[in-house]
Amino acid sequence: ALEASLAGWLYRGTRYAALTQRRDERRRQEHERLVMEHLNPAAGAAAHPAHEPAADWERVAPVLDEAMAELNDTDREAVLLRFFQNQDFHAVGLALGVSDDAAQKRVSRAVERLREFLAKRGVTVGASGLVVVISTNAVLMAPTGLSAAITASAIAGTTIATATTTIAMTTLQKTFIAAALAAAIGTGIYEARQASTLRNQVNTLQQQQASLTEQLSRERDTAASQLAALRNANPDPDRNTAELLRLRAEVTRLKTDAQAKAGSTNDQTLAEAVGWKNRVNQLKQYLEQSPAAKIPELQFVTEQDWLDAAKRKLVTVADYRSALSALRGAGEQKVASMFRKAVKAYQKASNEKFPTAFGQLQSYFEPPMDPAILERWQIVPGKTVPNIGAGDVIITQTAPVDDVFDQRIVIGSDGSQGGTDFLEPETRMAMAPVFEAYRAAHGGQWQDALAQLQPFAQTPAQQAALQKLLLRESARK
Repeated sequence: ALEASLAGWLYRGTRYAALTQRRDERRRQEHERLVMEHLNPAAGAAAHPAHEPAADWERVAPVLDEAMAELNDTDREAVLLRFFQNQDFHAVGLALGVSDDAAQKRVSRAVERLREFLAKRGVTVGASGLVVVISTNAVLMAPTGLSAAITASAIAGTTIATATTTIAMTTLQKTFIAAALAAAIGTGIYEARQASTLRNQVNTLQQQQASLTEQLSRERDTAASQLAALRNANPDPDRNTAELLRLRAEVTRLKTDAQAKAGSTNDQTLAEAVGWKNRVNQLKQYLEQSPAAKIPELQFVTEQDWLDAAKRKLVTVADYRSALSALRGAGEQKVASMFRKAVKAYQKASNEKFPTAFGQLQSYFEPPMDPAILERWQIVPGKTVPNIGAGDVIITQTAPVDDVFDQRIVIGSDGSQGGTDFLEPETRMAMAPVFEAYRAAHGGQWQDALAQLQPFAQTPAQQAALQKLLLRESARK
Protein backbone atom coordinates (compact mmCIF):
# COMPACT_ATOMS: atom_id res chain seq x y z
CA ALA A 1 0.00 0.00 0.00
CA LEU A 2 2.96 2.29 0.68
CA GLU A 3 4.24 1.84 -2.89
CA ALA A 4 0.78 2.61 -4.28
CA SER A 5 0.43 5.73 -2.14
CA LEU A 6 3.87 6.95 -3.19
CA ALA A 7 3.04 6.32 -6.83
CA GLY A 8 -0.12 8.40 -6.51
CA TRP A 9 1.76 11.13 -4.67
CA LEU A 10 4.46 11.26 -7.34
CA TYR A 11 1.81 11.37 -10.05
CA ARG A 12 0.03 14.34 -8.46
CA GLY A 13 3.30 16.18 -7.91
CA THR A 14 4.44 15.68 -11.48
CA ARG A 15 1.08 16.65 -12.88
CA TYR A 16 0.89 19.92 -10.97
CA ALA A 17 4.46 20.80 -11.95
CA ALA A 18 3.79 20.00 -15.60
CA LEU A 19 0.51 21.90 -15.98
CA THR A 20 2.09 25.35 -16.00
CA GLN A 21 4.86 24.33 -18.40
CA ARG A 22 2.42 22.60 -20.76
CA ARG A 23 0.12 25.64 -20.76
CA ASP A 24 3.02 27.93 -21.73
CA GLU A 25 4.15 25.44 -24.36
CA ARG A 26 0.68 25.36 -25.96
CA ARG A 27 0.56 29.14 -26.02
CA ARG A 28 3.92 29.31 -27.75
CA GLN A 29 3.02 26.64 -30.32
CA GLU A 30 -0.31 28.28 -31.05
CA HIS A 31 1.36 31.66 -31.46
CA GLU A 32 3.94 30.18 -33.85
CA ARG A 33 1.20 28.42 -35.82
CA LEU A 34 -0.79 31.63 -36.23
CA VAL A 35 2.30 33.49 -37.38
CA MET A 36 3.15 30.76 -39.92
CA GLU A 37 -0.40 30.70 -41.25
CA HIS A 38 -0.34 34.47 -41.61
CA LEU A 39 3.00 34.47 -43.44
CA ASN A 40 2.50 31.27 -45.42
CA PRO A 41 -1.02 29.76 -45.54
CA ALA A 42 0.24 26.72 -47.40
CA ALA A 43 2.78 25.98 -44.71
CA GLY A 44 0.08 26.32 -42.05
CA ALA A 45 -2.09 23.76 -43.78
CA ALA A 46 0.87 21.38 -44.12
CA ALA A 47 1.50 21.62 -40.38
CA HIS A 48 -1.86 19.93 -39.67
CA PRO A 49 -2.00 16.70 -41.70
CA ALA A 50 -5.24 14.83 -41.65
CA HIS A 51 -3.75 11.65 -40.22
CA GLU A 52 -0.49 10.34 -38.85
CA PRO A 53 0.56 6.77 -38.07
CA ALA A 54 0.23 7.36 -34.29
CA ALA A 55 -3.19 8.99 -34.64
CA ASP A 56 -4.72 7.36 -31.57
CA TRP A 57 -1.89 8.46 -29.32
CA GLU A 58 -1.90 11.97 -30.82
CA ARG A 59 -5.59 12.26 -29.92
CA VAL A 60 -5.29 10.69 -26.46
CA ALA A 61 -2.06 12.31 -25.20
CA PRO A 62 -3.29 15.95 -24.93
CA VAL A 63 -6.09 15.02 -22.52
CA LEU A 64 -4.61 11.97 -20.80
CA ASP A 65 -3.31 13.91 -17.79
CA GLU A 66 -6.68 15.59 -17.32
CA ALA A 67 -8.46 12.23 -17.58
CA MET A 68 -6.11 10.67 -15.01
CA ALA A 69 -6.77 13.58 -12.65
CA GLU A 70 -10.51 12.84 -12.78
CA LEU A 71 -9.97 9.37 -11.30
CA ASN A 72 -10.14 8.90 -7.54
CA ASP A 73 -6.87 8.17 -5.73
CA THR A 74 -7.30 4.38 -5.60
CA ASP A 75 -8.29 3.98 -9.29
CA ARG A 76 -5.46 6.27 -10.38
CA GLU A 77 -2.91 4.25 -8.39
CA ALA A 78 -4.26 1.04 -9.92
CA VAL A 79 -3.73 2.45 -13.46
CA LEU A 80 -0.27 3.74 -12.59
CA LEU A 81 0.81 0.38 -11.19
CA ARG A 82 -0.70 -1.74 -14.00
CA PHE A 83 0.17 0.21 -17.14
CA PHE A 84 2.75 2.80 -16.22
CA GLN A 85 4.82 0.62 -13.87
CA ASN A 86 4.06 -2.56 -15.84
CA GLN A 87 2.95 -4.53 -12.74
CA ASP A 88 0.83 -7.68 -13.01
CA PHE A 89 -2.52 -7.94 -11.26
CA HIS A 90 -1.01 -9.88 -8.38
CA ALA A 91 1.43 -7.03 -7.65
CA VAL A 92 -1.33 -4.45 -8.06
CA GLY A 93 -3.52 -6.35 -5.60
CA LEU A 94 -0.72 -6.57 -3.03
CA ALA A 95 -0.04 -2.82 -3.33
CA LEU A 96 -3.73 -1.92 -2.91
CA GLY A 97 -4.47 -4.55 -0.27
CA VAL A 98 -7.01 -6.48 -2.38
CA SER A 99 -7.18 -9.81 -4.21
CA ASP A 100 -5.93 -10.38 -7.77
CA ASP A 101 -9.50 -10.50 -9.12
CA ALA A 102 -10.43 -7.31 -7.28
CA ALA A 103 -7.31 -5.62 -8.67
CA GLN A 104 -8.26 -6.68 -12.22
CA LYS A 105 -11.79 -5.36 -11.77
CA ARG A 106 -10.52 -2.08 -10.36
CA VAL A 107 -8.13 -1.60 -13.30
CA SER A 108 -10.89 -2.42 -15.81
CA ARG A 109 -13.23 0.03 -14.12
CA ALA A 110 -10.57 2.76 -14.12
CA VAL A 111 -9.85 2.21 -17.85
CA GLU A 112 -13.57 2.44 -18.60
CA ARG A 113 -13.77 5.73 -16.70
CA LEU A 114 -10.79 7.04 -18.66
CA ARG A 115 -12.46 6.02 -21.91
CA GLU A 116 -15.73 7.75 -20.90
CA PHE A 117 -13.87 10.93 -20.00
CA LEU A 118 -12.00 10.88 -23.33
CA ALA A 119 -15.28 10.37 -25.17
CA LYS A 120 -16.67 13.51 -23.53
CA ARG A 121 -13.65 15.36 -24.92
CA GLY A 122 -14.33 14.08 -28.43
CA VAL A 123 -11.68 11.32 -28.34
CA THR A 124 -13.34 8.02 -29.22
CA VAL A 125 -11.30 4.88 -28.55
CA GLY A 126 -12.24 1.42 -27.36
CA ALA A 127 -11.21 0.13 -23.93
CA SER A 128 -8.77 -2.43 -25.40
CA GLY A 129 -7.41 0.18 -27.80
CA LEU A 130 -6.91 2.61 -24.94
CA VAL A 131 -4.94 0.00 -22.98
CA VAL A 132 -2.67 -0.62 -25.98
CA VAL A 133 -2.14 3.11 -26.58
CA ILE A 134 -1.25 3.84 -22.96
CA SER A 135 0.97 0.77 -22.53
CA THR A 136 2.87 1.49 -25.77
CA ASN A 137 3.43 5.23 -25.54
CA ALA A 138 3.22 6.42 -21.94
CA VAL A 139 6.13 4.74 -20.12
CA LEU A 140 8.86 6.78 -18.46
CA MET A 141 10.67 5.07 -15.55
CA ALA A 142 11.70 7.12 -12.53
CA PRO A 143 15.46 7.18 -11.67
CA THR A 144 16.50 3.97 -9.92
CA GLY A 145 18.44 5.95 -7.31
CA LEU A 146 15.29 7.63 -6.08
CA SER A 147 14.28 4.73 -3.80
CA ALA A 148 17.76 4.50 -2.26
CA ALA A 149 17.81 8.25 -1.55
CA ILE A 150 14.42 8.09 0.15
CA THR A 151 15.33 4.97 2.16
CA ALA A 152 18.63 6.42 3.37
CA SER A 153 16.98 9.58 4.70
CA ALA A 154 13.85 8.07 6.36
CA ILE A 155 13.33 8.95 10.06
CA ALA A 156 13.30 6.23 12.76
CA GLY A 157 14.22 3.49 10.31
CA THR A 158 11.13 3.81 8.10
CA THR A 159 11.52 1.69 4.94
CA ILE A 160 10.14 3.02 1.71
CA ALA A 161 9.76 0.60 -1.20
CA THR A 162 11.38 1.35 -4.56
CA ALA A 163 9.23 4.02 -6.20
CA THR A 164 8.73 4.26 -9.95
CA THR A 165 6.32 6.45 -11.82
CA THR A 166 5.34 7.02 -15.39
CA ILE A 167 3.62 9.78 -17.31
CA ALA A 168 3.10 10.81 -20.90
CA MET A 169 4.93 14.09 -21.60
CA THR A 170 7.17 15.96 -23.97
CA THR A 171 10.95 16.08 -23.54
CA LEU A 172 10.77 19.60 -22.12
CA GLN A 173 8.07 18.53 -19.61
CA LYS A 174 10.26 15.63 -18.42
CA THR A 175 13.06 18.05 -17.59
CA PHE A 176 10.85 20.33 -15.52
CA ILE A 177 9.10 17.48 -13.71
CA ALA A 178 12.40 15.79 -12.82
CA ALA A 179 13.51 19.06 -11.25
CA ALA A 180 10.23 19.36 -9.33
CA LEU A 181 10.52 15.80 -8.00
CA ALA A 182 14.12 16.34 -6.93
CA ALA A 183 13.17 19.56 -5.14
CA ALA A 184 10.19 18.00 -3.33
CA ILE A 185 12.08 14.91 -2.18
CA GLY A 186 15.17 16.94 -1.34
CA THR A 187 13.08 19.24 0.86
CA GLY A 188 11.65 16.29 2.80
CA ILE A 189 15.10 14.74 3.28
CA TYR A 190 16.56 18.08 4.35
CA GLU A 191 13.81 18.72 6.90
CA ALA A 192 14.16 15.21 8.36
CA ARG A 193 17.92 15.53 8.68
CA GLN A 194 17.65 19.05 10.08
CA ALA A 195 15.19 17.90 12.76
CA SER A 196 17.51 15.01 13.72
CA THR A 197 20.52 17.33 13.82
CA LEU A 198 18.63 19.84 15.99
CA ARG A 199 17.68 17.15 18.49
CA ASN A 200 21.26 15.88 18.70
CA GLN A 201 22.63 19.40 19.15
CA VAL A 202 20.10 20.25 21.86
CA ASN A 203 21.04 17.07 23.76
CA THR A 204 24.74 17.91 23.45
CA LEU A 205 24.20 21.49 24.60
CA GLN A 206 22.13 20.33 27.56
CA GLN A 207 24.91 17.95 28.61
CA GLN A 208 27.50 20.71 28.25
CA GLN A 209 25.30 23.08 30.26
CA ALA A 210 24.93 20.51 33.07
CA SER A 211 28.68 19.90 33.13
CA LEU A 212 29.40 23.64 33.17
CA THR A 213 26.91 24.20 36.01
CA GLU A 214 28.48 21.41 38.06
CA GLN A 215 32.00 22.79 37.48
CA LEU A 216 30.93 26.32 38.39
CA SER A 217 29.24 25.05 41.55
CA ARG A 218 32.43 23.29 42.66
CA GLU A 219 34.57 26.37 42.00
CA ARG A 220 32.15 28.64 43.86
CA ASP A 221 32.07 26.25 46.83
CA THR A 222 35.87 26.22 46.94
CA ALA A 223 36.04 30.02 46.80
CA ALA A 224 33.36 30.36 49.47
CA SER A 225 35.22 27.91 51.73
CA GLN A 226 38.44 29.85 51.32
CA LEU A 227 36.67 33.11 52.09
CA ALA A 228 35.01 31.65 55.20
CA ALA A 229 38.31 30.23 56.44
CA LEU A 230 40.01 33.58 55.94
CA ARG A 231 37.29 35.38 57.87
CA ASN A 232 37.55 32.89 60.76
CA ALA A 233 41.30 33.27 60.87
CA ASN A 234 41.05 37.06 60.76
CA PRO A 235 38.22 38.40 62.95
CA ASP A 236 39.35 41.90 62.28
CA PRO A 237 37.95 42.94 58.89
CA ASP A 238 40.73 45.41 58.40
CA ARG A 239 43.37 42.68 58.30
CA ASN A 240 44.41 40.85 55.14
CA THR A 241 42.27 43.21 53.06
CA ALA A 242 44.25 42.41 49.95
CA GLU A 243 43.48 38.67 50.25
CA LEU A 244 39.77 39.38 50.70
CA LEU A 245 39.73 41.58 47.63
CA ARG A 246 41.53 38.87 45.65
CA LEU A 247 38.99 36.23 46.62
CA ARG A 248 36.10 38.53 45.81
CA ALA A 249 37.65 39.27 42.43
CA GLU A 250 38.05 35.54 41.84
CA VAL A 251 34.33 34.94 42.55
CA THR A 252 33.40 37.77 40.19
CA ARG A 253 35.63 36.30 37.48
CA LEU A 254 34.04 32.88 37.88
CA LYS A 255 30.57 34.39 37.49
CA THR A 256 31.65 36.29 34.37
CA ASP A 257 33.26 33.20 32.82
CA ALA A 258 30.15 31.12 33.50
CA GLN A 259 27.92 33.72 31.86
CA ALA A 260 30.22 33.94 28.83
CA LYS A 261 30.35 30.17 28.38
CA ALA A 262 26.58 29.88 28.70
CA GLY A 263 26.09 32.69 26.21
CA SER A 264 28.39 31.09 23.63
CA THR A 265 26.11 28.05 23.37
CA ASN A 266 23.08 30.14 22.51
CA ASP A 267 23.70 29.90 18.76
CA GLN A 268 21.18 29.97 15.95
CA THR A 269 20.65 26.19 15.97
CA LEU A 270 19.70 26.19 19.62
CA ALA A 271 17.45 29.20 19.10
CA GLU A 272 15.61 27.38 16.31
CA ALA A 273 15.19 24.25 18.40
CA VAL A 274 13.95 26.23 21.38
CA GLY A 275 11.57 28.17 19.14
CA TRP A 276 10.15 24.93 17.75
CA LYS A 277 9.68 23.52 21.24
CA ASN A 278 8.05 26.78 22.32
CA ARG A 279 5.55 26.48 19.47
CA VAL A 280 4.66 22.99 20.69
CA ASN A 281 4.05 24.39 24.18
CA GLN A 282 1.96 27.23 22.74
CA LEU A 283 -0.11 24.73 20.76
CA LYS A 284 -0.67 22.59 23.86
CA GLN A 285 -1.78 25.65 25.83
CA TYR A 286 -4.12 26.70 23.02
CA LEU A 287 -5.64 23.21 22.96
CA GLU A 288 -6.21 23.30 26.72
CA GLN A 289 -8.05 26.61 26.28
CA SER A 290 -10.13 25.18 23.39
CA PRO A 291 -11.97 22.10 24.71
CA ALA A 292 -14.15 21.98 21.58
CA ALA A 293 -11.01 21.24 19.53
CA LYS A 294 -10.24 18.04 21.47
CA ILE A 295 -11.14 14.54 20.26
CA PRO A 296 -10.52 11.18 21.98
CA GLU A 297 -8.26 10.10 19.09
CA LEU A 298 -5.62 12.52 20.43
CA GLN A 299 -4.66 9.83 22.97
CA PHE A 300 -2.70 8.15 20.16
CA VAL A 301 -0.61 11.12 19.01
CA THR A 302 3.13 11.07 19.70
CA GLU A 303 5.64 13.79 20.50
CA GLN A 304 6.70 13.65 16.85
CA ASP A 305 3.11 14.37 15.83
CA TRP A 306 3.18 17.47 18.05
CA LEU A 307 6.44 18.59 16.46
CA ASP A 308 5.01 18.06 12.97
CA ALA A 309 1.87 20.02 13.82
CA ALA A 310 3.91 22.96 15.21
CA LYS A 311 6.38 23.04 12.33
CA ARG A 312 4.87 26.18 10.79
CA LYS A 313 4.32 29.62 12.28
CA LEU A 314 1.71 30.08 14.99
CA VAL A 315 0.63 33.72 14.78
CA THR A 316 -3.00 33.98 13.71
CA VAL A 317 -6.07 32.06 14.85
CA ALA A 318 -6.07 30.37 11.43
CA ASP A 319 -2.51 29.14 12.10
CA TYR A 320 -3.60 27.50 15.36
CA ARG A 321 -6.73 26.01 13.78
CA SER A 322 -4.67 24.51 10.98
CA ALA A 323 -2.08 23.09 13.41
CA LEU A 324 -4.75 21.53 15.64
CA SER A 325 -6.42 20.03 12.56
CA ALA A 326 -3.10 18.42 11.59
CA LEU A 327 -2.77 17.03 15.12
CA ARG A 328 -6.31 15.61 15.05
CA GLY A 329 -5.61 14.14 11.63
CA ALA A 330 -2.56 12.29 13.00
CA GLY A 331 -4.71 10.67 15.69
CA GLU A 332 -7.53 9.86 13.26
CA GLN A 333 -5.12 8.24 10.80
CA LYS A 334 -3.92 5.90 13.55
CA VAL A 335 -7.53 5.01 14.40
CA ALA A 336 -8.25 4.43 10.69
CA SER A 337 -5.39 1.91 10.57
CA MET A 338 -6.95 0.10 13.53
CA PHE A 339 -10.30 0.04 11.70
CA ARG A 340 -8.71 -1.47 8.57
CA LYS A 341 -7.01 -4.26 10.54
CA ALA A 342 -10.20 -5.05 12.43
CA VAL A 343 -12.30 -5.06 9.22
CA LYS A 344 -9.85 -7.42 7.48
CA ALA A 345 -9.94 -9.80 10.43
CA TYR A 346 -13.75 -9.64 10.53
CA GLN A 347 -14.09 -10.27 6.79
CA LYS A 348 -11.74 -13.22 7.00
CA ALA A 349 -13.95 -14.77 9.68
CA SER A 350 -17.30 -13.91 8.02
CA ASN A 351 -16.89 -14.90 4.38
CA GLU A 352 -15.72 -11.44 3.24
CA LYS A 353 -18.79 -9.63 4.59
CA PHE A 354 -18.44 -5.99 5.57
CA PRO A 355 -19.58 -5.14 9.14
CA THR A 356 -22.86 -3.31 9.56
CA ALA A 357 -22.23 -2.14 13.16
CA PHE A 358 -19.13 -1.39 15.20
CA GLY A 359 -20.19 -3.92 17.82
CA GLN A 360 -19.23 -6.63 15.30
CA LEU A 361 -15.66 -5.27 15.19
CA GLN A 362 -15.02 -4.73 18.91
CA SER A 363 -13.52 -8.19 19.46
CA TYR A 364 -11.12 -7.64 16.53
CA PHE A 365 -9.58 -4.42 17.84
CA GLU A 366 -6.19 -4.74 19.52
CA PRO A 367 -6.51 -3.24 22.11
CA PRO A 368 -10.33 -2.77 22.37
CA MET A 369 -11.50 0.53 20.88
CA ASP A 370 -12.54 3.36 23.18
CA PRO A 371 -16.36 3.76 22.89
CA ALA A 372 -15.90 7.54 22.81
CA ILE A 373 -13.93 7.12 19.58
CA LEU A 374 -16.55 4.86 18.00
CA GLU A 375 -19.16 7.58 18.60
CA ARG A 376 -17.22 9.86 16.21
CA TRP A 377 -17.29 7.32 13.35
CA GLN A 378 -20.07 5.74 11.31
CA ILE A 379 -20.76 2.98 8.78
CA VAL A 380 -22.67 4.51 5.85
CA PRO A 381 -23.35 3.89 2.13
CA GLY A 382 -20.46 4.80 -0.15
CA LYS A 383 -22.51 7.47 -1.92
CA THR A 384 -22.49 9.51 1.32
CA VAL A 385 -19.07 10.79 0.28
CA PRO A 386 -19.32 11.57 -3.47
CA ASN A 387 -16.51 10.80 -5.92
CA ILE A 388 -14.45 8.77 -3.45
CA GLY A 389 -15.01 5.37 -5.14
CA ALA A 390 -14.33 3.26 -2.05
CA GLY A 391 -17.09 0.66 -2.40
CA ASP A 392 -20.75 0.27 -1.56
CA VAL A 393 -20.21 0.76 2.19
CA ILE A 394 -17.63 2.93 3.94
CA ILE A 395 -16.41 3.89 7.40
CA THR A 396 -15.84 7.62 7.96
CA GLN A 397 -16.08 10.33 10.62
CA THR A 398 -19.55 11.47 11.62
CA ALA A 399 -18.70 15.19 11.43
CA PRO A 400 -15.65 17.48 11.43
CA VAL A 401 -14.45 19.52 14.37
CA ASP A 402 -13.33 22.27 11.98
CA ASP A 403 -15.02 22.09 8.56
CA VAL A 404 -12.45 24.46 7.00
CA PHE A 405 -9.25 22.60 7.92
CA ASP A 406 -10.19 19.02 8.91
CA GLN A 407 -9.75 16.11 6.50
CA ARG A 408 -12.34 13.33 6.01
CA ILE A 409 -10.93 9.80 6.13
CA VAL A 410 -12.74 7.05 4.20
CA ILE A 411 -12.22 3.29 4.70
CA GLY A 412 -13.91 1.38 1.87
CA SER A 413 -15.49 -2.03 1.73
CA ASP A 414 -13.00 -2.87 -1.04
CA GLY A 415 -10.11 -2.52 1.44
CA SER A 416 -9.01 0.93 0.29
CA GLN A 417 -8.36 3.98 2.42
CA GLY A 418 -8.66 7.49 1.05
CA GLY A 419 -9.46 11.00 2.07
CA THR A 420 -10.98 14.30 1.09
CA ASP A 421 -11.84 17.52 2.91
CA PHE A 422 -14.96 18.45 4.85
CA LEU A 423 -15.87 21.60 2.92
CA GLU A 424 -19.58 21.25 2.36
CA PRO A 425 -20.92 20.44 -1.11
CA GLU A 426 -22.71 23.79 -0.95
CA THR A 427 -19.32 25.52 -0.71
CA ARG A 428 -18.01 23.79 -3.83
CA MET A 429 -21.27 24.34 -5.72
CA ALA A 430 -21.21 28.03 -4.79
CA MET A 431 -17.64 28.40 -6.03
CA ALA A 432 -18.19 26.67 -9.39
CA PRO A 433 -19.69 29.75 -11.13
CA VAL A 434 -17.00 31.96 -9.56
CA PHE A 435 -14.24 29.88 -11.15
CA GLU A 436 -16.04 29.86 -14.48
CA ALA A 437 -16.58 33.62 -14.40
CA TYR A 438 -12.88 34.20 -13.78
CA ARG A 439 -11.86 31.88 -16.62
CA ALA A 440 -14.31 33.50 -19.00
CA ALA A 441 -12.79 36.90 -18.21
CA HIS A 442 -9.20 35.67 -18.60
CA GLY A 443 -9.23 33.62 -21.78
CA GLY A 444 -9.85 30.25 -20.13
CA GLN A 445 -6.93 30.53 -17.69
CA TRP A 446 -7.14 29.54 -14.03
CA GLN A 447 -6.32 31.98 -11.26
CA ASP A 448 -2.87 32.00 -9.63
CA ALA A 449 -4.27 32.90 -6.20
CA LEU A 450 -7.71 32.65 -4.60
CA ALA A 451 -7.71 36.38 -3.84
CA GLN A 452 -8.06 37.02 -7.60
CA LEU A 453 -11.57 35.51 -7.42
CA GLN A 454 -12.98 38.14 -5.05
CA PRO A 455 -14.41 40.45 -7.77
CA PHE A 456 -16.30 37.46 -9.22
CA ALA A 457 -17.96 36.32 -5.96
CA GLN A 458 -21.28 38.13 -6.28
CA THR A 459 -23.74 36.36 -3.97
CA PRO A 460 -23.50 36.02 -0.15
CA ALA A 461 -23.09 32.25 -0.52
CA GLN A 462 -20.21 32.70 -2.97
CA GLN A 463 -18.51 35.26 -0.74
CA ALA A 464 -18.85 33.02 2.34
CA ALA A 465 -17.45 30.03 0.45
CA LEU A 466 -14.52 32.08 -0.86
CA GLN A 467 -13.71 33.33 2.66
CA LYS A 468 -13.41 29.74 3.89
CA LEU A 469 -10.99 28.90 1.09
CA LEU A 470 -8.98 32.08 1.73
CA LEU A 471 -8.80 31.28 5.44
CA ARG A 472 -7.43 27.82 4.76
CA GLU A 473 -4.93 29.22 2.22
CA SER A 474 -3.62 31.84 4.68
CA ALA A 475 -2.67 29.17 7.24
CA ARG A 476 -0.69 27.18 4.66
CA LYS A 477 1.64 30.00 3.61
